[in-house]
Amino acid sequence: MILTRTPLRVSFCGGGSDLKEYYLEHEGAVLSATINKYVYLSLHPYFYGNKYFLKYSRSELVDDLSQIKHRIIKQVFKDYKIGFVDFNSSADVPSGTGLGSSSAFCVGLTNLCNAYTNRYMTKENIAKYASHVEIDLLKEPIGKQDQYSCAIGGLNFISFKRDENVVVEKIYMNPEKRRLLEQNLMMFYTGQTRAAKEILTEQRKNTKSLQKTQLLHKLVALARDLQKVLLTGQIDLMGEILHEAWQHKKKLASGISNSMIDESYRLAMKKGALGGKLLGAGGGGFLLFYVKKNQQEGVRKALKNLREMPIHFDYQGTVVAHHE
Repeated sequence: MILTRTPLRVSFCGGGSDLKEYYLEHEGAVLSATINKYVYLSLHPYFYGNKYFLKYSRSELVDDLSQIKHRIIKQVFKDYKIGFVDFNSSADVPSGTGLGSSSAFCVGLTNLCNAYTNRYMTKENIAKYASHVEIDLLKEPIGKQDQYSCAIGGLNFISFKRDENVVVEKIYMNPEKRRLLEQNLMMFYTGQTRAAKEILTEQRKNTKSLQKTQLLHKLVALARDLQKVLLTGQIDLMGEILHEAWQHKKKLASGISNSMIDESYRLAMKKGALGGKLLGAGGGGFLLFYVKKNQQEGVRKALKNLREMPIHFDYQGTVVAHHE
């Protein structure tokens, strides 16, 4: 059996600039980090040898590759010519919560199929292939940041060039400052999941308007500002940057925020959060805040109806965790 483990990610700034509609005309940039919450995938030959047995959020037992309903599994198995197998998927966090689970799944599956077929692929090439599957083949209205973040791991500034190249720059921080940064990040689950497709489809269309493009220019500039802030150890400025970026992001498409999210954000800021944002495309999932240690209990009490999820950064990216 082969098992892969692929981290989920939090996107701090620049989301939306990784869409083709933006970066093919302007250079996009995001700053994100992978966290210690994972998607786990396993694969081994099916005992009976003449079917595919797939277990994810649903189960499939089919005779032929063409009958597989899960679009990512079907496409990747087709490309790798995967025969009759028993496949399992599980995750630390549900899908639809703004942590890039779909792309983590595609990245992890690519890594899994490489190991199963005895192929080697760099993490950058895993990300490139996973992006191709989701965006070009399956026509998902998403950007490229999740695939690169989940594949490579760590705290990264990622640039999206007009020629389709992607450049990943590691952010190396003073270890004590990095630990303090992790301690000052608070995540709360809103209890709402959402399908990002509708919001992202609208956002792609909106990118053609001058007003929305100018908002994305500001988000890219803020991502660059955040890179400088982290490299110089001025981590408390992260709250201010997150707050400004969230005000811009809410204007990119309808449905990114809602009254519950706005009220939770207001309460957290009132109790001492320096800034924050909703993770992912919008509409639900996790709220992220930058809060100094001495203010965290007040924020925790203000958001007592939301589930807090402690996090630490992951620095490995997608890995083969077991192979026998």
